[in-house]
Amino acid sequence: MAYQKLQAYRALEVIPSDTINIPNPAMLSVSSTTTSNAPGKLIDTSQNFTTNGVKVGDIIYLAAASGKVIAIDSADTLTVGIAVSSGVAYTIYNASDAPNNGCVLYVGVAADVKVTTAGGDDVTFTGILAGSFIPVQVLRVWATGSPTGIIALW
Repeated sequence: MAYQKLQAYRALEVIPSDTINIPNPAMLSVSSTTTSNAPGKLIDTSQNFTTNGVKVGDIIYLAAASGKVIAIDSADTLTVGIAVSSGVAYTIYNASDAPNNGCVLYVGVAADVKVTTAGGDDVTFTGILAGSFIPVQVLRVWATGSPTGIIALW
């Protein structure tokens, strides 16, 4: 009897979002900590976002939120679509050069999980058991109706 064998080589903890796809972890641009805060701005005086290759549309992962770079204001300041405080760890992923073309999911808690598939379908997997894999190529895990504790695997 044949069985499917999953051998992932990359993994990323998913921050569910109704608007932001899961980033490709191989496309990490910057990982640091904010140095100050202003409404709608990500400020890090220890970075030079322009030389690090950060672009408008890149995906930002903060503690429990995800967003996109809306504008590059200066070498150390970005306009972003989420609230950012001072002293918060963040990661920016390049979303344009190599987007996530689909990943499978490990779901660590029993729940229903709403996803957008690589084919563009929005579906809800109901009754997923804790410790299960969803063997469908996924681009996005929706915040509405989905739990935390999900890991994307490539």
